[in-house]
Amino acid sequence: MLPLKQFQDFIEQEDLFKKGNRILLAVSGGKDSVLMLHLFKAIGIDVGVAHCNFNLRADEAQRDENFVKMLAHSLSLPFYVTHFDTKKYAAEHKISTQMAARDLRYNWFETISIKEGYDFIALAQHRNDAVETVLINLVRGTGISGLHGILPKRNKLIRPLLFLNRDEINQIIDDNHINFVEDSSNASTNYLRNKLRLDVIPHLKQMNPNLEQTFAQNIARFADIEAFLSLHIEELKANLIVEKPDGAYIAIDDIKCLKPQKLLLYELLKPFGFIEQVVEEIIAGLDKQSGVKFLSQNCQAIIDRNNLIVSKIKPNDNRHILIHSNENSFEFNGNLFEFSFSDNLRFDNNKHKIFTDANLLLFPLIVRNWQNGDKFIPFGMRGFKKISDFFIDEKVPLHLKSSIPILVNGNGDIIWIAGMRQDNRYKLSKSTKKVAIFELKIK
Repeated sequence: MLPLKQFQDFIEQEDLFKKGNRILLAVSGGKDSVLMLHLFKAIGIDVGVAHCNFNLRADEAQRDENFVKMLAHSLSLPFYVTHFDTKKYAAEHKISTQMAARDLRYNWFETISIKEGYDFIALAQHRNDAVETVLINLVRGTGISGLHGILPKRNKLIRPLLFLNRDEINQIIDDNHINFVEDSSNASTNYLRNKLRLDVIPHLKQMNPNLEQTFAQNIARFADIEAFLSLHIEELKANLIVEKPDGAYIAIDDIKCLKPQKLLLYELLKPFGFIEQVVEEIIAGLDKQSGVKFLSQNCQAIIDRNNLIVSKIKPNDNRHILIHSNENSFEFNGNLFEFSFSDNLRFDNNKHKIFTDANLLLFPLIVRNWQNGDKFIPFGMRGFKKISDFFIDEKVPLHLKSSIPILVNGNGDIIWIAGMRQDNRYKLSKSTKKVAIFELKIK
């Protein structure tokens, strides 16, 4: 007899899917996935069968494909199959064959489920798989999420066999005379999972014959701990992170009060891509001078006075551009400017717009980023001031300094720190005949 009641109870207990949902079954042809297929068919769920041929085991892979195809047809179920050049994909992406196969199949399952209208994708992983996953994560190093291993449900992926262990599956297959195909690679110790399965776990089971049940209980506890931590992190994000247009601000004093500091800061910064090692460096640098920068793949974190400021790294293709006298608009680093001439000698008090003496301009003008050593005469003053000092006086965050456009005359004079201050040498005067107007448009 098939364990239909246990199967249905587990589906209901874990809320894997609702009545009327369509389920795409990932079926390799092995015992686990074939049993899953028969269980779904027996309880009358609308399912389809998806099979991946990774072209890694020559004739055996083709045998598996043929078996699953015939099984699906014998049960009058939709059948979907695809072929992958797994080794080529692994080489191109510089990953292991196992990781390549994982990426390929999950991406294809998602594509098929969307195209064919399936609500969930069912994978035939069981309790032993969960044990092996936790051990692999521990061997490689993991956080709390790695301790719960594989979950019964995550987004569209469901694992309805996690109530069974491998021995139970073998017994059900034998008792019900269910046909399957055996993957010869399961007996190889070339893969870490197989080494654990064949060499390590048998010794652990000598110490604890109920190893799978114990791990299932531990996994449930770890999942609860992760859920609790996630709630706490969301509260910390709401209280500590201040979102501004230029980035996320976290007060350094608040970071110093975190306990446990490393764990909580890592969780706060994880969405920005910062790894544990960089978080350690950030903690060590909290008392260093402003300007210390830490990088993830797409973001930067800068210690700036009393805050840690996290912002996205923007491609800075426009190191400089030339502006000719016949242009009426231009863009620089995502900023839009309008440029015009006027005979009307007027002046608006607007830091996003400047009115300059057109006769003093030497075209082409240059718009570029700030450079060390830049100086100008701020409007209303007589002496030169370094722009770096001006930024400090204006409390410009360090991570924004290099993105503020600088308008430069053809003779090298700085005309305008866009959106902030005009140079006094280029203001309108009694001798001005024609006005050049530059405006930074605020989006």
